[in-house]
Amino acid sequence: MENRGLIFIPDISGFTRFVHETEIDHGSRIIQELLETLINANHIGLEISEIEGDAILFYKFGDAPGLDVLYKQVEKMFCDFHQYLIAYDNRKFCQCKACISAVNLTLKVISHYGEFTTYQVKNFSKLIGKDIIVAHQLLKNDIDEHEYWLVTKSLLPDSPPTGFTDWMKWDSGSKTTENDKVPFHYTQIGKLKETIPPYTPPALEPLEKVKMISVSKEYDADIKKVFYTAGHLEFRHKWQAGVQSIQELDHYLPGIGTRHRAVMDNGEVILIASGFSYEPDSRIIFTESDEKKNSTIYYILDRIGDNRTRLTLEYYHRKDLFAEVIFRFTRKDKMEADFRKSLVKLQALLDEVNVSIDF
Repeated sequence: MENRGLIFIPDISGFTRFVHETEIDHGSRIIQELLETLINANHIGLEISEIEGDAILFYKFGDAPGLDVLYKQVEKMFCDFHQYLIAYDNRKFCQCKACISAVNLTLKVISHYGEFTTYQVKNFSKLIGKDIIVAHQLLKNDIDEHEYWLVTKSLLPDSPPTGFTDWMKWDSGSKTTENDKVPFHYTQIGKLKETIPPYTPPALEPLEKVKMISVSKEYDADIKKVFYTAGHLEFRHKWQAGVQSIQELDHYLPGIGTRHRAVMDNGEVILIASGFSYEPDSRIIFTESDEKKNSTIYYILDRIGDNRTRLTLEYYHRKDLFAEVIFRFTRKDKMEADFRKSLVKLQALLDEVNVSIDF
């Protein structure tokens, strides 16, 4: 049995269109995180042969797992995949085509059992065998929908199974290869999305807070341009008074929950992106809180004309009478002055930044 085993390929549906129609930088990072999600969802000891752009070639030598075991693996990968997309859609900051269309991606899974072996190319272990070719050819088929589980008759020789779920319906098909016709059964698995718990935003701000500072300035600039310039971390040291540099601490795309280290004139602080609301026809809000949830800064952008935007910086402190009094006597005046200075410096940066507002 050492040259026989399971071939298991989760494949991202919609990948080709996604790559062709979206920005390569954010698109590639989203795909990277989705593939990592699939790898982390592997709980039956599958080995990885290679990652093939939009798919992962998993395998496992030995006897074929039971179909119930395979179903649980399919279920976990599919649900974790979509749970990630739902969470990302709710926490994203970026409004580029890649980020807003990622939620439309989905997953199909090919399961096949057959003969293959491994060979070594430098430090890479590769798979070879006719059944590896068959499994890849099965990815190209005549199934209309694109979120399904396909099982060849090498794993399911008789009638389709029953008992997994009430809604699961199986159909039959076949794939004609160069040397043979490969029969299979398949079932749509999109209904699994209904089992995913609703997204719950993380609590990253103080539960009770008091507004301590609020300053505003108006700009002759589109709200999207002001959002791009004020929101992107690589620009922060160019306009925020007291900020020397910003270091991103997570490899994830910017969104609620991502962290960055701000190196200030008077030390360092870890900040977490804690909130976001995007209504570019009227108002955009994003917030940042410190790790201990003691304070939050609100960046509030209001569209007040076709090419006119008001940015308001608001500082909130956790509700604590003693701490509030200390802040008012020791930090409030300096922070308010820095906020006003920052808004003036932002005007100069807006004059420098050239960005398309088509997002």
